[in-house]
Order: sequence, then structure tokens, then C-alpha cells
Amino acid sequence: MDERAVGYRKLTVWKMADEMAYEVYVITRKFPKEEIYGLTSQLRRAALSVPTNIVEGYGRQSKKELKQYVNIALGSLAETRYLIYFSSRLHYLQTEQCTLLNDLADQVGRLLWSFYKSLSTQKSSK
Repeated sequence: MDERAVGYRKLTVWKMADEMAYEVYVITRKFPKEEIYGLTSQLRRAALSVPTNIVEGYGRQSKKELKQYVNIALGSLAETRYLIYFSSRLHYLQTEQCTLLNDLADQVGRLLWSFYKSLSTQKSSK
């Protein structure tokens, strides 16, 4: 397989975002069935959008495009954080689950922001 196609797997930010999305999928299996097309789906899509935008940006031709996709991932992370909070308000998350997801979102946020800033200081070609 082409190195460019899987090179994102070496990125710590992608690994953490992937772990966060995985945990969201595992935890939301226990959400009420009536939420399958509502909150469950929305939270899953938002969480999965973080690592997939990193992957899509990494597959693009320039740092400028990568930076754009990382910016989108930051927005998806903000949405994920809100939906975790909202799920907690509805008592769909146990305290430990909420703590785990918030901790993962915090770690991803720090890494993603650092990655975004690093792209601003690099030359525009990959």
C-alpha cells in the first residue's frame, strides 16, 4: 500500500482521534433505541468526523488543504464535546463514561490544535 495512503496512521493526533471515535461508538451502543436516528447518530458522526477529516486532509496535495481539513476536524471536535455534554444532561452517560470521553476529547483537542498551529509555520507544500 502507498505510504501516502496510510502515513496518517503514524500521527499521534489521528491515533487519539480514532480512539475517541471508537469509544463513542462503544458507549453509544447503550443509548436508548429511540435515539438511534437522533443523538446516537449525531454524536457518532461528529466523533468519527474528527479522524476522518485528518485522513482526508492528509491525502490531499498541499499543507494548505491539510490545514483546512484539520480546521474542519476542530469544528467536529467542538460538536462532539457539546453532544457529550448534552448526552450527560439526559443521563445517557455514566459518570465514568462521561469522564473518559471528555478526557479523550481534551487530549485530541490539545493535539489537534498543536498540529493545526504546526501547519501554519510550515511551507505550503507537502
